[in-house]
Amino acid sequence: MTQDMNDDVPPDSAATDAEPRTPAEIAAAELATRLAKSEVELADTKDRLLRALAETENQRRRAQRDREDAGKYAASNFAKDMLDVADNLRRALGSIELALVQDEHAKALLDGVAATERALLAAFERHGIRRVEPQLGERFDANLHEAMFEVPNTGQPAGSIVQVLQPGYRIQDRLLRPAMVGVAKAGASPPQGTQTIDQTA
Repeated sequence: MTQDMNDDVPPDSAATDAEPRTPAEIAAAELATRLAKSEVELADTKDRLLRALAETENQRRRAQRDREDAGKYAASNFAKDMLDVADNLRRALGSIELALVQDEHAKALLDGVAATERALLAAFERHGIRRVEPQLGERFDANLHEAMFEVPNTGQPAGSIVQVLQPGYRIQDRLLRPAMVGVAKAGASPPQGTQTIDQTA
């Protein structure tokens, strides 16, 4: 009876099919597992390598930009110190009209001051430093100008430059010092209802 029951029970075909039966099949399965693991590791290594290359390239670009900025703006601090010299030369020349000077020695002195100012501005130009001199009536630009006060009743549009107190300077595309200006103040609005009263009168 027991023998018949054993004969009726089929061998565990599922377990047999799932497990390799020969050493070659076992070796092939291990090789497939190792290959899959290696592919995952390779993809991970490739991803880390690409990230490292991208970071290296970003650092190289940042370093290059820093070197370029250092070359372009190296004179900024020195130039700021020299702006007072340029201002004083301009004030000296603006305080006297050369045409009215009769004394030859005084005229020669003023010519020397003018030549010094030209030489200083030429040196500024060679180093990318340019004067910002707004024109009267020009629109106020907060990127280039600093409004020191507002002037009422100028007849100019509000925000127009009506007085230049001090020129500004730029180095390359950066502002060293804004030009100090006075701007036109907006006119006072008429009291509400005034226009209506005038129309009915």
